[in-house]
Amino acid sequence: MPARYHLRFQLHPTPDAAERAAELAAFCRESGVDEVVLLLGAEELYTGHPTGGAEDRLYDTAATAVRVLRAAGLDVSLNPWVTAGHADRGRTDRLGFAPMVGPDGTVATAQASLACPRFRTWLAAHYARFADLGFRVLWLEDDFRYHNHAPLPWGGGFEPLMLRRLAELLGEQPTRERLVAAVTAPGPPHPWRAALQQVWRTAQLEVAAEVAAAVAKASGGRSQLGLMSSEPGVHSVEGRDWPALFDALAIDGRVSHRPHFARYGDAPGRELSFSVWMLELQRALRPASVRSEPEVENWPHTAWSKSDTQTWSELVAAQLAGSDALFLNVHPMQSGRARRFPRVAELLRRSRPALDLLAGPARRTHGVALPVRPDAAAHVRTRRGGDLAELAVDPGPAADFLLRYGVPVTAEDAPVRVLFGQLAWAYEDEEIRRLLAGGLLLDGTAAYILRARGFGGLLGVTVEDVVEREGAGGGSGGCEGSDQPGPYALERVRAGEDAGAYLSVNVQPALARLRPGEGAETWTEILTPDHRVWGAGRCVFTNELGGRVGVLAATAVELLPFDDDGQRLLHAMVRYLEGDAPALPLVTGGPHLIPQLTRTEDGWRLAVANGSADPARPRVHLPGTPARVEGTLLRPLAEPEAVDATASGRSLGVDQDLPHRGWLLLDWR
Repeated sequence: MPARYHLRFQLHPTPDAAERAAELAAFCRESGVDEVVLLLGAEELYTGHPTGGAEDRLYDTAATAVRVLRAAGLDVSLNPWVTAGHADRGRTDRLGFAPMVGPDGTVATAQASLACPRFRTWLAAHYARFADLGFRVLWLEDDFRYHNHAPLPWGGGFEPLMLRRLAELLGEQPTRERLVAAVTAPGPPHPWRAALQQVWRTAQLEVAAEVAAAVAKASGGRSQLGLMSSEPGVHSVEGRDWPALFDALAIDGRVSHRPHFARYGDAPGRELSFSVWMLELQRALRPASVRSEPEVENWPHTAWSKSDTQTWSELVAAQLAGSDALFLNVHPMQSGRARRFPRVAELLRRSRPALDLLAGPARRTHGVALPVRPDAAAHVRTRRGGDLAELAVDPGPAADFLLRYGVPVTAEDAPVRVLFGQLAWAYEDEEIRRLLAGGLLLDGTAAYILRARGFGGLLGVTVEDVVEREGAGGGSGGCEGSDQPGPYALERVRAGEDAGAYLSVNVQPALARLRPGEGAETWTEILTPDHRVWGAGRCVFTNELGGRVGVLAATAVELLPFDDDGQRLLHAMVRYLEGDAPALPLVTGGPHLIPQLTRTEDGWRLAVANGSADPARPRVHLPGTPARVEGTLLRPLAEPEAVDATASGRSLGVDQDLPHRGWLLLDWR
C-alpha cells in the first residue's frame, strides 16, 4: 500500500483559475500527489469572513478547480481558511459578529465568538454552500479553538455572550476580572474553572454539530469534516472532550484529524522527539475510527523555511505512526503557481521510496508509559496565578527527556510509567496507588504532590519542599560560615562505575529537597558550589506494594544538560523500575538517538532517528538475545538500503553511519 500525499494549495479567485488548476494537476502528476486540498482566500488573500460577491468568487474558483482536478484523476478536499479567525492582522469584522474577548478585556477586531448566533449561522451556511461540490473532506482550521488568537494575550472565550452562559450555569454573574483570578488562582482549583471549561466545551460542540448537519445535508452525505488541532496541553485548558468533539463532527461515522506534530521552520534534529511524541499522544486522544492525516507545514514555505532533510524526516515520523495520509503544506501560500517550484516536486518524488516502504496500518507502540490525561488542566494548581497559560500541562517534557536519551515511550499503559509535574494532581487516589504498585519515575514536583496527598510512605523519600532558584536555600542562602546550605549547583554520582562524576543542576528553576528514608538507595546527591550536600538527587525504592519508585530532585527535566552520564543514570533507572522482567530496548551510540518501538506480526521493530548533526552508529541494548535481525537504513531523500545488523550478545548495531535525521529500522524476532 503506497503512502498518500494530500497537497494543500491555494488558487487565486481570478479569471485564470482554470489555467492555474490545470498547472496544479500537472504538478500533482509529476509529484505523485493523490489529493489536492484547496485553500481559498487565505493569509495574504484573506479580507475577512467572506460573504456576498467575495464568497461568490471563492465558490466559482472552487467549482472550476474541482472540475479540472477531478478530470485529472485527483481527489479534492477543501480547507476554508477560517472559522473563528486566526488573527486580526489589521482586518475588521463587516458582518456584525460578536467579537472574541481576551482574559484581560482585549477585544478582537476580526475574530468571532463561538457563542455568537450570527457567526454560527454564517459558518454553517458557508460550509454548506461549498459542500454541495462534493469535496471528500471540508477541514476546520486550527482557529476552531479558544487559545492563540492574536492580538488577544491568551485567546478568547471571555465575551459577554460566553459570560452570560456561565452566569446561567453558576446562578451568579462574576466579572471577567474575578473569573480570571479565580480560575488561575494558586491552591485547589476553584469550581469556576470547571464551569468555564464546561461552557467553552458546550459552545464548541454545538458549533461542530451545526456545521456537520449542514455539510451532511448539502453534500447528500458525500462529504465529511476534518479537524486540525494544535498542542493538546492548550486544548486541555479549553476543556476539550476529544471523543465528544469527533462524534459531533462525524457524518455517517466518518471524520478525519489533522494533528499538528512538527515545527513550521528549521529546528534542531533533536526536535524529532517532539514529533514522535505528538503523533503518539494524539493517537491516544482520538477514537480509532478517525482517520489521521498529520500536517507537515513549511511556513512561510519551501526549503528557505525548512530544509528538505527536515521535512523528509518528519514525513517518515508521520508514516511510522501509521498515518492514513500525509497533509503537505509546502508551497508558498500566496504563489498560485504550482510548477514554479520544481524543488518541491523533487522533494516529494525523492521522499516516496522510504514512505512507501513504511506505509501501512498503525501498530501498537511499546515503551515507558506517559499517562495521557486530556482533562489535566482542570486539576492544575498554579504557583503564580493570573495566567491561563500556566494551566497547560502535558507529558511533553518527560517524552523529550526519555526519547533524546534513547528510551522508547508509549501513550499505552505499560509496566514502567512516568509521572512528572502537575499531572500528579490529575489522578484519583486509587489510580495513584496502582501507579505506585508498578514501576514509576517521578520528578521533584510530582513527588512533592504525592507526599502532600498522603503517599509519602510509598516513595522512599521525604520531600521536604520544592525550593525555587531564587528562594531561601535555593539561590540566596549559604554565606561562608553559615549553617544554611547555599544554592544548589551540582549533582554528584555516589556509586557504580561513574562514582564521583558531576552533572549540573545549576539552571533548574526549582529542586525538590529529598531526604531518603529507610530502604531507599541514593544514586546521586545535590551539592552547593562549595561541595556541601544540599539533598539527594536521584533515589530508588521498593515499596510495600511491591512497586519500584525512582525519584528525581529535578523539576524541569527538559533543562537538565544532556550528557553520557545522564544517559547511563536514566537507563539504569529504567532497568531498576522494570525489576525482574526487563523488556525495553535502550539505545546508545550518539546524542539524541530517538527511538520508536512497535510490535510487528512476528516480532519487534525499533526505528531510531539521529537527532544530532553528527553521524552516529546506534547500539541497541536488549533484555534478551534475538534469534534473527534485519536492518534497513533510511538516508534522507534516498532509496531505502538493506544493511547487516549484527548482534553481540544482547546488543544490536550496524557497521554503517546513521546520518543527520536519518532513520535506522531494526526488525528482530
